[in-house]
Amino acid sequence: MKNLDKFFKPKNVAIVGVSENPSKVGHVVFRNMLHGFNGKVFPINPKYEFILNKPCYKKVSDIKEKVDMVIIAIPAKFIPNVIKDCGKKKVKHIVIISAGFGEIGNTKLKNELAKLLNQYKINVIGPNVLGILDAHSKVDCLFIPSFKMKRPKKGGICFISQSGALGTAILDLVASKEIGFSKFISYGNAINVDESDLIEYLGEDPETKVICLYVEGVKNGKRFIEVCKQVSKKKPIIAIKGGKTSEGSKAALSHTGSLAGDALIYDGVFKQCDIISADSLEEMFDYALVLDESVKPRGNKVGVLTDGGGYGILSADEIIENKLKMAEFSKGSVTKLKKLMPPIVAVRNPLDIIGDSNTDRYDKALSVLIDDKNTDIILVVILYQLPLLDKGIVDVLVNYKKMKKKPVIVISTGGDYVNKINKKLISNGVPCFQFPSAGVKAVKKLVEYYS
Repeated sequence: MKNLDKFFKPKNVAIVGVSENPSKVGHVVFRNMLHGFNGKVFPINPKYEFILNKPCYKKVSDIKEKVDMVIIAIPAKFIPNVIKDCGKKKVKHIVIISAGFGEIGNTKLKNELAKLLNQYKINVIGPNVLGILDAHSKVDCLFIPSFKMKRPKKGGICFISQSGALGTAILDLVASKEIGFSKFISYGNAINVDESDLIEYLGEDPETKVICLYVEGVKNGKRFIEVCKQVSKKKPIIAIKGGKTSEGSKAALSHTGSLAGDALIYDGVFKQCDIISADSLEEMFDYALVLDESVKPRGNKVGVLTDGGGYGILSADEIIENKLKMAEFSKGSVTKLKKLMPPIVAVRNPLDIIGDSNTDRYDKALSVLIDDKNTDIILVVILYQLPLLDKGIVDVLVNYKKMKKKPVIVISTGGDYVNKINKKLISNGVPCFQFPSAGVKAVKKLVEYYS
């Protein structure tokens, strides 16, 4: 396994191509690294003595101390000389943001780069990448300013993306939803660190609980299968394949220089490796949210708790259509619920605790369902628009989630008010969905992974 630690836990970082122009890639990366990273950051540019009050070096080898990682953001034609300088400095980890290699058919420059990397035994993420982000160590060499793209909080999801721009949009979206990330890795042309190397490394990463992968083409199919078979036993891998159609495949070839390949082959490989296949990016992160935050379910029997009868019916339909089972509450649970609920509440699954429910009634119902021996997963439907519910329900749900007895998934539909509450729940580790269809589908993947 390649040692990739210095990409994510470096003590210092040098950035080649930092200028005083705030709109230039190197400057943006430099600012981002200065913002949260606790290690030293060295700007490299022979034109300047200081940038943002930091001493600027002419080249990497001018830095007196050992350099853990170098980030390169200069035109492609100048990069071989930088690699030679890094090789003399014994740098082993480099991120090349610059494009201009295999993806545009520049085979000569690509081969020259590969030869130098092999000569000096340097690991490279890239070229042609957005950069990498580690939410735990605060390594942030993404060339997008933070005011344009919110960074996600610390969490357990890692997203590996062959496309940098796609990753930008997704990171911004998940950060706005308060979904926590361990890492984001844009790996581009994958000249010598590819998806298999990254997945293998993440399989041993204690900060990563779920691995998400957007892939256009795999460099080494045999190694990919071997690695994924092993890693998927330890933690879930969720993948989406770009380039399924002939037109998409052509676009993928021009994008990163990777041949996308037949979609049916990839579908077969994913199944063979126990990779969870997603049909859309939205699905990918729905699945990741549940797999990251939920405990292992004992089985596939779902108990539904709702304050709206129609939503209970729709949830039951989704559960059956997704080949899960509706739980049949134990006699002991039924007896307890009848004592705790108003007489008008029919004690069955779905458990509709009706429209005058308040936080206390939800709490009482959950106190029974969390210990019900016939219920493996609890789907909690909450219509916050009803008059007696208050924000105290957040503390109740977080408390049951922290018990780690069984997965607790929330369905709640609405606008700004509801979304604020859902964000707070997600921020505290309770998976939330707008509609039963998305929530139950994610639950199905949770059950399948652990079965």
